[in-house]
Amino acid sequence: AKHVCAELGIEHKVVDISAINSLLGGSSLTDDIAIPEGHYEADNMKSTVVPNRNMILLSLAIAYAVSLEADTVYYGAHSGDHAIYPDCRPEFVQKMDEVSRIANFQPVTISTPFVDMSKIDILARGMDLGLDYTHTWTCYNGREKACGKCGACVERLEAFSSNQQVDPIPYE
Repeated sequence: AKHVCAELGIEHKVVDISAINSLLGGSSLTDDIAIPEGHYEADNMKSTVVPNRNMILLSLAIAYAVSLEADTVYYGAHSGDHAIYPDCRPEFVQKMDEVSRIANFQPVTISTPFVDMSKIDILARGMDLGLDYTHTWTCYNGREKACGKCGACVERLEAFSSNQQVDPIPYE
């Protein structure tokens, strides 16, 4: 993110919100629970659901947008997320968009350009635009190299394979 922001001339702002982890227990992304391997649609992936994660993050993004007098927040949910993450579904985004307009004097729209696209289609679109995928990351494991086994990595690798491309990031 830092590299991409620098390239685009956008301020890269990092905000530590780790303190909320103690309020959002029960997920392999917040607690000391092994991150499952496999595809998003597998039943064991439910352990990666963080209750209201995207509602919290979108609320912060909307508040930040209001402070900047921006009128749009872009949210990267995609169709592969719908099966397992309730807060990635179109109806969730629609309601958050409505709430954003009610909760603020300045209207902020939530834009979801990928909500009906698969990772395969998103990757193809990015390649058409000439995006450098060496500066992207999807792995749920917070290590130096991507694991290649979590749901995010599995779908990323499938997207590259389906587009007859090799993923440029290093894997364990």
